Amino acid sequence: MSAFLSEPAVVCALGRDAAEVREALFAPAVGGVQVSDFFSAQRPLALGRVPGEVPALADVPEALRSRNNALLAMAMAQLPLAALVERFGRARVGVVLGTSTSGIGESELAIDAYVKTGARPAGYTYLKQELGSPARFVARQLGTSGPTAVISTACSSSAKAMASAARWLEAGLVDAVITGGVDSLCRFTIAGFSALESVSDGRCNPMSRHRNGINIGEAAALFVMTREDTGVRLAGWGESSDAHHLSAPDPEGKGAVAAMRQALARAQRAGVDYVNLHGTATPLNDAMESRAVDAVLGLEVPCSSTKPLTGHTLGAAGALEAALSYLTLTDGAGRLPPHWFDGARDEALPGIRLAQVGERAAPRAVLSNSFAFGGSNAALVLVRD
Repeated sequence: MSAFLSEPAVVCALGRDAAEVREALFAPAVGGVQVSDFFSAQRPLALGRVPGEVPALADVPEALRSRNNALLAMAMAQLPLAALVERFGRARVGVVLGTSTSGIGESELAIDAYVKTGARPAGYTYLKQELGSPARFVARQLGTSGPTAVISTACSSSAKAMASAARWLEAGLVDAVITGGVDSLCRFTIAGFSALESVSDGRCNPMSRHRNGINIGEAAALFVMTREDTGVRLAGWGESSDAHHLSAPDPEGKGAVAAMRQALARAQRAGVDYVNLHGTATPLNDAMESRAVDAVLGLEVPCSSTKPLTGHTLGAAGALEAALSYLTLTDGAGRLPPHWFDGARDEALPGIRLAQVGERAAPRAVLSNSFAFGGSNAALVLVRD
């Protein structure tokens, strides 16, 4: 059974739709991430914030109004979803998404108001930050009644959601699935990663000997997945768990290796033409991932991290980077996303090949990695037939 993908709907620091994102992804100058003190007044940080205003969602129930769902609405507007429901029927369309923040930002604002006034804002409800909110929002807006779920496994959430969508199709539960992920910036995650000393003040620097942490970002990325041939498919996926440490990966990358090998085996491929690295620019992640890529694919396959462009979008990262992989597979000029860093390779790491600005390879198969807290690993293989 094949899980075919529509063109992605995407909104992130690189742009407000897939066309803007595609243009910025392959541009000869680095963009996206910008320094801001919006969420951290005491310490300006490089963040991957979506440019411009987001929808107010005035026509939805208060419990579903959040920046997270507003980003989803922007992505949904890029897909012909009403026609999808009309074609397959309300009960045969599923929704499975990944998130980690949901509406925590709105809870932060409510807490601020409570501290100042002694009362919560009128209409505020904890349901805004409940993890199932994004899938409920999509299902409500479209009127679907098929299976609806959210997966929250930190930074592997939406990659695992896409794997789940493929399993739903394979099991015959649905005929189409709206799948992907969403996460929005908020003080909670920025403060949390800052407390772990994992955040870089400037643009992140993956695979550099000077790397010193992540940039946090926000995004929504959606696909429609069906059994009908669209030319690009999720050919393979792999999932594993290190159970090594709460926030640090297994330094040998055994779980990452297992996930990548599972994905390749399911796709019936010995290798790929490009790897979208998890590439967070933390000392431990980059060391682990470079070893894992070397162990599975060797040192010749071109790789890059797109997080210097988008920031690390946490629960949305797997779907966002699947979208960037799709845009890479379908780029008419055969371009690869450049690996943006300071050029100072960490000689202690395996010398994986990092894609250069302007490099072209016309890939037909792409591997995208997502590695999360608690050792939750996911790898996706997308193939252009």
